[in-house]
Amino acid sequence: MAAAARGVMVYKIYRALTRGLSPVLQLHLRWRVFRGREHPARWHERIGRPSLPRPLGPLVWFHAVSLGEGMAAIPVVKQCAHRRLGLNILMTTTTMSAFKVLENDLPGGVLHQFCPVDTPAAIDAFLCYWRPSAVILMESELWPNLIMISSTKGIPLTLSNARMSVKSFRFWSGLALPLISLMLSKFALIVPLSTTQGIRFQLLQAPPLIVNFAGDLKYVVEHDMSKRNIASTKDLKEQLSDRHVWMAASIHRGEEQVMLAVHRSLVQRYPDLVTIIVPRHLQLAHHIVEELQKEGLHVALRSRKQKITARGMVYVVDTLGELRRLYSLTPIAVIGGSFCPGFTGHNISEAAAAGCAVLTGHFSLSLSPCPSCYI
Repeated sequence: MAAAARGVMVYKIYRALTRGLSPVLQLHLRWRVFRGREHPARWHERIGRPSLPRPLGPLVWFHAVSLGEGMAAIPVVKQCAHRRLGLNILMTTTTMSAFKVLENDLPGGVLHQFCPVDTPAAIDAFLCYWRPSAVILMESELWPNLIMISSTKGIPLTLSNARMSVKSFRFWSGLALPLISLMLSKFALIVPLSTTQGIRFQLLQAPPLIVNFAGDLKYVVEHDMSKRNIASTKDLKEQLSDRHVWMAASIHRGEEQVMLAVHRSLVQRYPDLVTIIVPRHLQLAHHIVEELQKEGLHVALRSRKQKITARGMVYVVDTLGELRRLYSLTPIAVIGGSFCPGFTGHNISEAAAAGCAVLTGHFSLSLSPCPSCYI
């Protein structure tokens, strides 16, 4: 009882802080619109103002923060639509990259909105308008106001493909333990993507009976490739035939220097080498191209449909939603977010499922300080 009371007290402090910061968050959203990080015509959805009418009948709300989580949700969305005719499905995302890809991949009839920020007013307005019969959060979307207000309104909550990084686990295990314990107690079901993840949630005092294992949904993601995508992938495969190829995927700023150093070293031994670099954020792609061009190295951009012609080329992928397909073209995949301090790595399941030999950096396994970035 004392632990529950502490959790309620911590939540009340969080709720008061987010209510007081609401005007600042709205200004921040406008700044993000100016920088192209929010949809210019739909940013108001982020403060709980809808842009679509709510259809009649029951509605299930799926929330995925970005592209990977959104793609993992699609098989579940399809099953819900198939098994329950007349069920309305609402999918929310946070990032623009997820919206740009998922708007074409979502099944017909599925509604899309941008997720409201976690302030009491925005969450309450969103829930009062859409009136979901259930909320399914993907992976690690643990927002106190969203969870607590949904619970207060009697809406069942599920955390699907649930995961928690080492960094997040350490944060929640400290002074925030009463709050996360309270939040997890509000879920009807938690489906971790692995046994290790399930143990982490139980150590954070999730009720044991609500934790059920089902495996990683990213292994069952379906890709309905258009004829254009099939032709584009086939064309790239032909260009890479008889070449030594490796890929650096989900690369963050600073890690490109590590990958380019590896490229320079390998090309001495394999002159026909092609290094495929897939930045985590598209803005980094143009920075990489500029750096390579300054050095006089051969580089091609996927968005411009540039061909791989020269020896020792770097092929920069500056498009969205293609990573899973591209893994099938390379025998070796190096996963970024793991070569510099402050990162903890990214999910290797897609690369592994494609049959790649997977390499990660030191920081995917440890958060200990290190004087340099290395494999």
